[in-house]
Amino acid sequence: MALPVHDPVNILLVDDQPGKLLSYEAILSGLGENLIKANSGREALEHLLKTDITVVLMDVSMPELDGFELAEIIRQHPRFQKTAIIFVSAVHLSDLDQLKGYESGAVDYVSVPVIPELLRAKVSVFAELYRKTRDSERLTRELEDRVTARTAELEASMARQLALTEQLREADRRKDEFLALLAHELRNPLAPVVNAVNIMRMKESGDPDLLWCREVIERQAYQLTRLVDDLLDVSRITLGKIKLRPERLDIATAIAGAVEASRPLIESYHHEFIVTLPAHSVEVQGDLARLTQVVANLLNNAAKYQNESGRIELTVEQEDQDVVITVRDHGIGIPPQMLSEVFELFSQGERTLDRSQGGLGIGLSLVKTVVEMHGGSVSASSDGVDRGSEFVIRLPCLRPQESSVRVNPLPGQRQVGSPRRILIVDDSKDAAESLAMLLSLSGHQVAVAHDGVQALEAVAAERPEVVLLDIGLPGMDGYEVCRRLRQGGMDDALIIAMTGYGQERDRQRSKEAGFDTHTVKPVELDHLMELLASRR
Repeated sequence: MALPVHDPVNILLVDDQPGKLLSYEAILSGLGENLIKANSGREALEHLLKTDITVVLMDVSMPELDGFELAEIIRQHPRFQKTAIIFVSAVHLSDLDQLKGYESGAVDYVSVPVIPELLRAKVSVFAELYRKTRDSERLTRELEDRVTARTAELEASMARQLALTEQLREADRRKDEFLALLAHELRNPLAPVVNAVNIMRMKESGDPDLLWCREVIERQAYQLTRLVDDLLDVSRITLGKIKLRPERLDIATAIAGAVEASRPLIESYHHEFIVTLPAHSVEVQGDLARLTQVVANLLNNAAKYQNESGRIELTVEQEDQDVVITVRDHGIGIPPQMLSEVFELFSQGERTLDRSQGGLGIGLSLVKTVVEMHGGSVSASSDGVDRGSEFVIRLPCLRPQESSVRVNPLPGQRQVGSPRRILIVDDSKDAAESLAMLLSLSGHQVAVAHDGVQALEAVAAERPEVVLLDIGLPGMDGYEVCRRLRQGGMDDALIIAMTGYGQERDRQRSKEAGFDTHTVKPVELDHLMELLASRR
């Protein structure tokens, strides 16, 4: 008879009669379990203390320590809580005796004479039940261990994620601080440049070359100012959340700005450059700086991605209610598989047009975003590698009755209001003195200070009506200067923050310090004049 394949358990056979023990052993030997014999209750206890016992088959009536007493001892020991006790009795037990046996820990009874099949079945059931319980407990422990280990892994992963998130937040905070500082450092030198341009306009010369130089400086300073603004919100550009400053304008103005910005690069490659404009004015509702940037981007790409002495064609024409701007080159072309990707941010390929110009790295993605924000569309086409490429922008144009021409005030026509006593506080001498000259030419009485201490002394001596106060001063910053001015009785003065810092938290700090308004360098002259005229 083949024995079942399993992990044997220990079966303790207890009886004071050796013959019975031998018969129990013969009956149960076919189960494949470990059979241990004991001739008395005390010997049984010795085995119990040394070995893990699964089933105890014991006689009820034994000298010294009977089955009931032995069962009570076994049941009270925590080690044997799962040990099954089967009583064997040669006499018929009363209901009271059976109840006593169950209370002492017995799980079953077997009567003498023992029926072998019945005894084997009972012992086998409890042995198998023990194995399954043991296996279930082992599996439960293993599962608990795995859950514990997995929980620890997840907690460690979460801790790493939290640490990484904190690192990213710190990196983002440092990025914002860096961009704010960079913008501040770029805006500071821009301020005197813009001031100088305004002075040149107010002292208009009849020399056409000087007039052209002044207009070039003005346009490029304005363009650079807008690019500096972009630095402060790169993520907004990445998400296409760019705020436009729309106005009615002749598209030729944007084209002229783009040509002017791109011409040095085009000439450095010795390209033939052909520009074709419509004979009449075509006006759109758009952001001049952004549209200029869009066309300049396409011209720069056309210049860079063809061999020297190539050809670039820029054509502007009106088709029904659209103005169509086409930039065509005869350069390296665009592979067919890349045509659908050229307007995606940071697209990769043999010709990485989207990042070719460096700078802010917004390339053709920005072109697409800006054009679509204007209600237009942009497309790219190419006959293949080394066969050139063509970019076409379509923008809705204004109807003639909606068109208007933006007229800038002529020199002497700007509304400056009544003359004011003004104090300019700026550690940049070029910025302070150029703005002082500009305001003096506009009829105002102007004093200058270059740090906080000088500012407080100048206020005490001059009692200005308006203070144009830089925030990033050495030593005592502009916030502290403003607070001291307000505490010193300058409640009625107009105090304007004039700074390279333009983030929302900077504006909130200036408001809390007592500034009436917050302006970002370079300050537009028209806006400054409006502020001065608003104070009665």
